[in-house]
Amino acid sequence: QVRLAESGGGLVQAGDSLRLACEASGRSLDSYAMGWFRQAPGKGRDFLANIAWNDGVTYYLDSVKGRFIISRDKAKNTVYLRMNGLTPQDTAVYYCAAALFPGTSYDYWGQGTQVTVSS
Repeated sequence: QVRLAESGGGLVQAGDSLRLACEASGRSLDSYAMGWFRQAPGKGRDFLANIAWNDGVTYYLDSVKGRFIISRDKAKNTVYLRMNGLTPQDTAVYYCAAALFPGTSYDYWGQGTQVTVSS
């Protein structure tokens, strides 16, 4: 079983940057894909980006490509989401998740971290 714990959310102003972190524990992530999602108030949960733990290959939702950057630190068992140029439309609860293999379902989820962007 994989346990995930997000951190780094908060209240920021439009135009600011923020880096979220997701620390994983419980088992090796060698085969896993790690993803970031978000859920805005009253909306469904949207995929943002993922990264293959082994080789670091990344994939992004088109609307965040170039503005959000996903990365991982194997030594710290942590995946990050760097978010630049934040707007009020980025206000949401941000979740990280783990899938056993890239392309499979995300079976493990963190509790989420709130990001609020004021105008």
